[in-house]
Amino acid sequence: MRSTIALCLAALPLGAFAQAPDDILTGDVRLACEAILCLSSGQAPSECQPSLKRYFSIVRRTTSRTLQARRDFLKLCPTANENDYMRNLVESLVDGSGRCDAAALNGGGWSGGEGNYSVSNKMPANCVAYYANTGVDLQAPKYVGTPERGGHWVEASAYDAELAAYNERIRKEDEARANASSGS
Repeated sequence: MRSTIALCLAALPLGAFAQAPDDILTGDVRLACEAILCLSSGQAPSECQPSLKRYFSIVRRTTSRTLQARRDFLKLCPTANENDYMRNLVESLVDGSGRCDAAALNGGGWSGGEGNYSVSNKMPANCVAYYANTGVDLQAPKYVGTPERGGHWVEASAYDAELAAYNERIRKEDEARANASSGS
């Protein structure tokens, strides 16, 4: 995140530093630059609310059009096209933010018939690229369990507790099956 902030500041004209910070960038240009910083951060402060609200309010009829409109919005920031690092960061943010957290990853399961629902333990390529980008200061969600036994994605901070709960549930299910098959 520090390198992203440094790149954003480096792109501003030297005369801009003589002005008050609020006079440097305004409108959607300012919101786009703030959105890049906020989307890159693991802990977005309350000051991020307007820029994130603006970014996520961009919705079109199809997912591809929504992503393109969000990409176009972020590219309003002068540093977004400055070099390959920033272009890659913008692409990672558009392809990953709001689409690669545990809740989103758990929504993409498949039905195995007879009401069986499974969440894949394979992270999509866009999410792998998102979390691998050095400008993104976020921990990737982790998968708990196996798809066949109700595995699911959890935020990294909740992994240990979720894994313990999952293992306890599996133990109880296995114990119940063993008791049922032994006739107890």
